[in-house]
Amino acid sequence: MKPLTRDQMAARVAQDIPEGSVVNLGIGLPTKVANFLPEGREIMLHSENGVIGMGPAPEPGQEDWDLINAGKQPVTLLPGGAYFHHADSFAMMRGGHLDICVLGAFQVAANGDLANWHTGEPDAIPAVGGAMDLATGARSVFVLMDLLTRDGKSKLVERCTYPLTGVGCVSRVYTDLAVFELKNGQVHLVEDVSGAGLQELERLTGLTILA
Repeated sequence: MKPLTRDQMAARVAQDIPEGSVVNLGIGLPTKVANFLPEGREIMLHSENGVIGMGPAPEPGQEDWDLINAGKQPVTLLPGGAYFHHADSFAMMRGGHLDICVLGAFQVAANGDLANWHTGEPDAIPAVGGAMDLATGARSVFVLMDLLTRDGKSKLVERCTYPLTGVGCVSRVYTDLAVFELKNGQVHLVEDVSGAGLQELERLTGLTILA
C-alpha cells in the first residue's frame, strides 16, 4: 500500500473537474487543487472572500499580499479575474452559482453528511467560515482528506459523531488511499489509488464498500 502525497491527492481531484466549471476551493489542502488543473481546460476558481478567476499559487518572491484567498494565502489572478465584496461572493455561494466546491473534513458519513467545522471537543476552536453555505449551495461537494486520523481512525464513517456542516451533501470523497462515491446511502469505490485493496479499505473504514 502506497498512500498518495498531498500534491498527488490534489492532482487527482483536479482530473475530475470538468471544462467550464465554476469551483470553490476550501481552506487548507483543497487550495492545492489550483496548481494541478489540466492545461487548456477552462475552469473558473472562486474563493469565498470575494475572488473569482484565480490561477495557481505565485512563485516564491512573486507574492502580492493584496491578492489572497480565504485562507490568507497569496494567489494569482488570471485575465478576466476579479475581486469583489464578500457579500456578493456569499450570494454566489448561496444562489447555486457554483458547480463544485472542494472542502476538507473531519468526518464524512456514508449518506453524504459532512462534519468539517468543529470536533465538539471542549478545547477545540470552531471555524465555520463559509463551509455551511458552500455545502448547501454548490451543485456538487467534493471532500479532500486523509482517510485516517493520526491515531488510525477512519474519517469516512457510517454516521458522523461531530457537529454537522451539511446533511447529505457530499458526492465524492478523495483520500490518500482511495476515491469514493457516495450514492443512495452507500459507499462506492471509484479508484484504489494506493493499492490497498477492497478488503483492506473495508477493514480500515468498517464500512461495506461496493466495487
